[in-house]
Amino acid sequence: MTTRMNEYKQQIITDFNSRINYDNEFRYRFAKPLIELAQLKPGQRVLDVATGTGIVAIAAAKIVGDAGYVLGVDISTGMLAQAQRKVELEKLQNIELLEADADDLNFDDNSFDVIFCSAAIAYLTDVFTSLCQWYRFLNTGGIVAFSCFAETAHTASILFREKAQIYGITVPNPNATLGNPEKCQYLLQQVGFQNIKVVTQQFGFYLNDAESAWNANANSAYGYQVFQLPPDKLAQLKTEYIAEIHASSTEQGFWHDVNSLFVFARKS
Repeated sequence: MTTRMNEYKQQIITDFNSRINYDNEFRYRFAKPLIELAQLKPGQRVLDVATGTGIVAIAAAKIVGDAGYVLGVDISTGMLAQAQRKVELEKLQNIELLEADADDLNFDDNSFDVIFCSAAIAYLTDVFTSLCQWYRFLNTGGIVAFSCFAETAHTASILFREKAQIYGITVPNPNATLGNPEKCQYLLQQVGFQNIKVVTQQFGFYLNDAESAWNANANSAYGYQVFQLPPDKLAQLKTEYIAEIHASSTEQGFWHDVNSLFVFARKS
């Protein structure tokens, strides 16, 4: 693994290990359409990739019941610890949590009926390769269901990238690969999936804390690159970013677009 890739992975771990208050109403609202789209049935075997605090995995476990099985995998021990506490609180016996890098999963062919990935597919280093793996992991007729964001989503992050570019720092757009329904359709078709369905939904909201917006971007795997700057330039960039957030705000705050894609496909 290259040094740059190691840095990227470590930043993901550091970022998500620090999110001790990850669960909120937004996270649960965001997971609901994905679970509904999959139409789970009792007895199914489910893999939840990048399970985080287990929001989707726990909901799935309740539906598939004691005859079913759910495996949630995540690279962050902090996220998994939160998930485990919730599993124990719910007294669920049909769910297992595993620390693993979503880029390096290796399960037997035809191991699962459903594979979920909620809001995390953009963190994969090679989406096409991962989709091919998931296709192999699924039983014939099995379902993949993932959510991602439009290429133009996360207005505060777009502004962050634009400001960073002025200082010579290129921050990749994580939503570029699967940023619209056509891109999702194309990649899934290339893998061999059929019955592809993409549902869009707006989860945007008004930001009222520019400092938090800066911290969320600068400490993420798609933003930490700004720390390459000398301290004075970094401070100047932060000041300009916060000033732009305030300048672009209305009485309600800064509109943060979260146009989202919920994607369903079936293995032929």
